[in-house]
Amino acid sequence: MANYETEERIYALATAYYPAALAIVRTSGEGTIEALSRIFSSPERLLKSRSNTLCHGYLLDTDGRKIDEVVLSVYRKGHGYTSEEAVEISMHGSLPLINRLSLTLEQIGFRKALPGEFTYRAFMHGRLDLTEAEAVEEIVSAKSQEAAASALDRLGGNLSALICQMKSALIDILSSLEVQLDYAEDEILEDWVYPEDEVRSILTTLDNLIGTYESSRIYSQGAKVVLAGKTNAGKSSFFNALLKERRAIVSEIEGTTRDYIEAECVIRGIPVRLFDTAGLRVAKEEIEAEGIERSKTLIRDADLVLYITDGSDDSLPVCDEKTIIIYSKLDEGRKGEGLSFSSVTGEGIKEVIDEIERRLVRHKDYDGRVMIDSQRQRDGLIECRDILKESMVNRNMSVDLMAMSFQAAIRSLNTLIGDVSSEEILDNLFSKFCLGK
Repeated sequence: MANYETEERIYALATAYYPAALAIVRTSGEGTIEALSRIFSSPERLLKSRSNTLCHGYLLDTDGRKIDEVVLSVYRKGHGYTSEEAVEISMHGSLPLINRLSLTLEQIGFRKALPGEFTYRAFMHGRLDLTEAEAVEEIVSAKSQEAAASALDRLGGNLSALICQMKSALIDILSSLEVQLDYAEDEILEDWVYPEDEVRSILTTLDNLIGTYESSRIYSQGAKVVLAGKTNAGKSSFFNALLKERRAIVSEIEGTTRDYIEAECVIRGIPVRLFDTAGLRVAKEEIEAEGIERSKTLIRDADLVLYITDGSDDSLPVCDEKTIIIYSKLDEGRKGEGLSFSSVTGEGIKEVIDEIERRLVRHKDYDGRVMIDSQRQRDGLIECRDILKESMVNRNMSVDLMAMSFQAAIRSLNTLIGDVSSEEILDNLFSKFCLGK
């Protein structure tokens, strides 16, 4: 983490670099308030400002000329986002003014912050652990209300609390083992008994958490849903019905969709990339053949395939967790068993959407409210689970080997919340953040 130099004062534009009514520039680091007082119109008032207060005035350049009228949010050490001495500058969102202020800040000893550096400092000063730091970026990049709400829960510490609860239980087990190791062989102790109930309880919690990853990922990153089927089966009509707009051309002429059409929508809070594909049949010419091949590629890569049929297909694909068979033209009569819809009357569309949601979010009924959205978190939880399962299989091994097993399980949980010695892990995590975070 050589680039994240916490001894230096840093600044960054926390709002978009775009003309706007307001802009916010963050600053942080020891001596920030004193440094800014040198370019503030009321230096004594700023120097005497208490933490968590506002200070109104003008910022000046190094020649004493006004840059802009500003409001300074003052945070003394131990307060604010980074827990360092910090000031957030609210100013007009004029790009020339922002550029002038940036130049002036660098002239008085600030440097531009690296991506994620504010959050890194919050982590280093103990204000956030790693799960909470990851939640910051997950909130910023959330594509749905559900993803943002779940990340906000993690930022509030619910995942950290659950991990610490499991860690505490493992420490209790390890303590009972270390008592055995501390006594000499000739001292009388009861034989250590493997705590099966406690370990099974921890494993249940781990399984529940790991099981939330796929559904949480769907809410945060979105799902690829592909409409497939023969020509003129009603795919484009259903595509338009889901989007609630006439995006795809609907015609009685076969082969209207020669290439796929893509659109983004939200289905029951799930961000969806929806694809209307070319009808599957023996192509009559080269362009249609290319469109059909692209359709097949999309189907292979999809999270969910909606196979639309009007009942005239000689054969249908296997209906599995990835594929839903849906009969169209319900207003002309039901063609087959299962889900049906009419793009004319709207009948059956709600039931199809219900099934789409169920297939995409298989763990929605998990009532623990704590969910994970990070591959790193998932890998750490799986590592802990595998260690504990192995300890259960080898419960009769020596006390010292059993102690090493539980120590390894505790280390895997420590890694999740921030007991990390690898600079590479921290670099990779914080470098993905946007500037100003």
